[in-house]
Amino acid sequence: MKNWLQAGAMAAALALSTAAGTARAANPAPIDRFGDWLAQTYDDNGKTLCYATSAPKKQAGNFKSRGNPYIAVTHAPQAGVRDQVSYIAGYELKPNSEVTLVIGNQSYALSVLQKDRAWAKDPDADKALIQAMRKGNTLTIKGTSARGTDITDTYSLTGFSKAYQAIGAACKVQ
Repeated sequence: MKNWLQAGAMAAALALSTAAGTARAANPAPIDRFGDWLAQTYDDNGKTLCYATSAPKKQAGNFKSRGNPYIAVTHAPQAGVRDQVSYIAGYELKPNSEVTLVIGNQSYALSVLQKDRAWAKDPDADKALIQAMRKGNTLTIKGTSARGTDITDTYSLTGFSKAYQAIGAACKVQ
């Protein structure tokens, strides 16, 4: 699990930082926008990363300031990463807590936390989440900040399946 998470964490951090417009090196190359999802690639010294990102449609919580939250699905085939779901909260997450994703009547956990980012515990959890995202209409994410503030973000899944197909084709992981 550790190698999968480390490789994916780097890819996801890059995907999320470029989604937020803070890329340090080369710019990401957009594939296309599909509904509420943006599919992009990024060349990391000859290694292609492919990812789809979306921003929340609605944010709730008693917060005074917050960064830009995003959710991303990343493929980094050269690192052995496929279908990695990651979330950047826009605030530091409470240590030893869990971020909960709800699609329809199913709940999923992102239990691997690092500062303002969260990931699923393993590739099997990611695959289950991807399947639900492809079938769902909305995704609700609930987390707790390091200061104890409960936050709820609601994302549209409109266009997710097409964005997911596009990043799969771009990274040849169909």
